Amino acid sequence: MDCGDNVIVINADKIRLTGKKMTDRVYVRYTGYPGGQRFTTPKEILASRPAELIRRSVRGMLPKTRLGDKLINNLYVYAGAEHPHQAQNPKTITLNEI
Repeated sequence: MDCGDNVIVINADKIRLTGKKMTDRVYVRYTGYPGGQRFTTPKEILASRPAELIRRSVRGMLPKTRLGDKLINNLYVYAGAEHPHQAQNPKTITLNEI
């Protein structure tokens, strides 16, 4: 159920993956054209668009239904520490305290 809660992730460019996941994990996408299967690693994604790596990870945890398509729109990921959502008074949750 979509309860309307939104999540803002900042500093996406500072994430770390343990082990050899940065080079061994492969993300596959398809362009729709013959021979259009494209492969990329988290290292390549982090270099070009760091927010996309977190978005793909979270999308993989959501249901593969219309509800999952709507829920992913409640996620806002930013590479730096600045975000334009100060007017909504977001609560800060640090993962080390949980």
